[in-house]
Formats: sequence, C-alpha cells, structure tokens
Amino acid sequence: MDQTQKVVLTPEGLAELKTEYDELLNKKRPDVVSRLAYARGQGDLSENSEYAAAKQDLAFIDGRIAELEKVINDAQVISGHSRSKVDVGCKVTLHIDGKKEEFTIVGEWEANPSEKKISHSSPLGKALLGKKVGEKVEVEAPAGKIIYKILRIT
Repeated sequence: MDQTQKVVLTPEGLAELKTEYDELLNKKRPDVVSRLAYARGQGDLSENSEYAAAKQDLAFIDGRIAELEKVINDAQVISGHSRSKVDVGCKVTLHIDGKKEEFTIVGEWEANPSEKKISHSSPLGKALLGKKVGEKVEVEAPAGKIIYKILRIT
C-alpha cells in the first residue's frame, strides 16, 4: 500500500475492521500466547509440533493486527454522499441485459462481490463513480463489453 494513499471505507466497513482488530487483540492473541506458553513447557522445542504451530499462529495474528492498525489509522471514512451521483457508500440500481441489479459501492477492503459490494476501484466501480441516474456506462468484461444503465442511486 502506498504510504500516502488513504484507505477508503464506509462507516460500516470501518466498524467491521475495528471489530476484527478487537477480536484478534483481546481474544485470539491471548489464547495463542497461552497455547505457546503451554507448549514451551512441554520440553524439547525442536520436536514440539504444538509449539511450532502456536508460534506460526501468533506470527500470523501479529501480522494481521499490524495490518489492521495501519488500515484503521489511514482510513478515510466516507460518511455522506449525494444521491445525485454515484459515490462510495451509495447503493446503485442498474439495468443489465433486461434485469435490475443493486450494488453498493465500497472501498477495496470492504468489497465482496457475493454480497454485491463492489470496490470503487474495480472496473465497474470506476465506470460508475460520478455518474447520474439515466446515464449508461460500458465496462469491458471477459465475455465482452457490458452496458449498464443507472436507474436509481440511494
């Protein structure tokens, strides 16, 4: 991640990351530290698979905690958006090949296509940003160009 780049998040996305951070810091990490201490007390560390596994788990958790701290501290929370144009945090209803689909535009850390949360930096997200109801956007996809018409912004 670029040192000067802010991480764009919705208030909900920031809350989810803070919840994960709190869970890791106050529950999972202490549990792994206890496992590590117990395994250390079992004798020869060179052949102690529980010690090696706990040590690896602790390294992973510490890495994720550090990553979340950076993201939370660098976050640019987008709390309000105009309903006149597509922006991060809005829901947009699109007309695609004869059917309606609703997507939520979110930051990269929140993107989850299965929940119809698309990143503002994805091809569709980029194409939609700043557009208004009634406008059409064209997005290049593996199957070819897809044309989306914006029906509603909420």
